[in-house]
Amino acid sequence: MLIVVHIKEFWDQLSPETQQWLVDNPGTRIVPRTVTAIINGETGEGDTVDAHGGTVLTEEDQQFIHEQARRRGAASEGEPKFFDSVGPED
Repeated sequence: MLIVVHIKEFWDQLSPETQQWLVDNPGTRIVPRTVTAIINGETGEGDTVDAHGGTVLTEEDQQFIHEQARRRGAASEGEPKFFDSVGPED
């Protein structure tokens, strides 16, 4: 079962640092568990965590984050972004 978060709904509750991480990583579909934990702490949400501690962004939220990135003049859409993540535990 995929668990989704609706970043657009919680955007104003996120710290500037968390917003910047999302803007700097606009191609992210699955938010890593470390960032998910921060988002959940800032928003009070907890039901958005999957079995691996991450969360899936909706297509609407991805578009919203792309728009935020464009507004801030952040990295271009075509530029790849990398972040640490872990796979399912054995």
